[in-house]
Amino acid sequence: MKFRRAGDRQSIGVYLTAAVTALVLVAAGCGAGGGSGAESSTLTVLVEGGGKAELQPVADLYKKETGTTVELVELPYDGLYDRVQTELGSGKASFDVAALDAIWLSAFSAGVSPLDDLFTEDVKRDLFPGLVTEAQVGGSYVGMPVWTNSEILYYRTDLFGDPKEKAAFQAKYGYPLVPPTTWKQYRDAAEFFTRDANRDGQTDLYGTDVKGAVETEWLATVSQTGAKTMVLDPSSGQVTIDDGRHLEALNFYTSLLPYAPSGAAQLDWAGAQNLFYQGKLAMMRFWGHAYTQTPADASVKGKIGVAPMIAGPGGIAGVPGAWYLSVPKATTKQDEAKKFVAFAYAHNDLSIKTSLGLVSRISAFESQAGVAGRENYPAILATLKSPATVARPATPKWQEIVNTVLTPMLQKAVAKGADNAALLKQAKAQIDAIVQ
Repeated sequence: MKFRRAGDRQSIGVYLTAAVTALVLVAAGCGAGGGSGAESSTLTVLVEGGGKAELQPVADLYKKETGTTVELVELPYDGLYDRVQTELGSGKASFDVAALDAIWLSAFSAGVSPLDDLFTEDVKRDLFPGLVTEAQVGGSYVGMPVWTNSEILYYRTDLFGDPKEKAAFQAKYGYPLVPPTTWKQYRDAAEFFTRDANRDGQTDLYGTDVKGAVETEWLATVSQTGAKTMVLDPSSGQVTIDDGRHLEALNFYTSLLPYAPSGAAQLDWAGAQNLFYQGKLAMMRFWGHAYTQTPADASVKGKIGVAPMIAGPGGIAGVPGAWYLSVPKATTKQDEAKKFVAFAYAHNDLSIKTSLGLVSRISAFESQAGVAGRENYPAILATLKSPATVARPATPKWQEIVNTVLTPMLQKAVAKGADNAALLKQAKAQIDAIVQ
């Protein structure tokens, strides 16, 4: 079997390592291959939400080329977590492969098989650095990235392209109105577009939103400061959330509140997306996949531009939102399962035309350069390739930290009169208690 450059329909990629090639041959000899004459086998793959659509083209081609049926079992997010946790803990898995959220890898690493032989130098060169780092837990690669995402900048082209708006902005701020690339430009544009657009005495257009009910956007802001650790340093175990860069990030994040709708403490992804689609926001920072999913009846349909995530003092940075394929140690189909994981990597480009249109390989993103309707790809690519973009810390306690510390802290930070430094100090004490 060969790895291909994503987007290339010919077998022009690099060969798998000798060990992985051996796995393929063993699997074929055991009846996995369709041309062997032996009875075909079945692989059970657990996926979440849109993951089924992302993997279905890969599963279909795998069946065609090998004779092995791949049964994609779709579960809700929490249901997937619970099933994987229960079965890995029992040592009796009813599945052969699972798509795992990046933040689960540390928690489940003891129950999944190492995939080190799949991570050749060629493979690692075609993956974003943050994903390669994230895939490794305890010195072993425990998952192969199957798709990834990042927040990028969304902006209203009807506003940013309006000659009158351009002239007014230039006159007020002394530089041209363009899609923001820095914190200052973002805050200036947010201030500029916050107004009573219909002149009824009430503000009805806001420059941006501020999400208090989700933590990821603030974490991206932390990385934009140039911070190399996010909340804690997994190598030393030291909690860093109360340092100067985390405070700088929180201060910038909350400085946008005057230019955002009220109710920030309860605003999550869905709420922010709805505000933008209703034409109430001039800009938002949001996951890159949403670009192709604007509702037909949205007031901003056909008026949306995209750009890389904004940069702070440390540069452009987002938070990789990756999912990984992992193989449970308990499956009796180790060879076939690893063969499918390798196949999914090799044919990663098949996910480009799915409902989410998300991939994991750099070459798959690059293959869409200049393709109409894929303007979000260069923005995601630039954000994920930025040196300032780092993965969330590898700790099995991460979800607990998010639920019990980070989100509640942000909800307090977006309240009037909040003491950000005190909130971060309190958060440090809470996280120390969790990880010790």
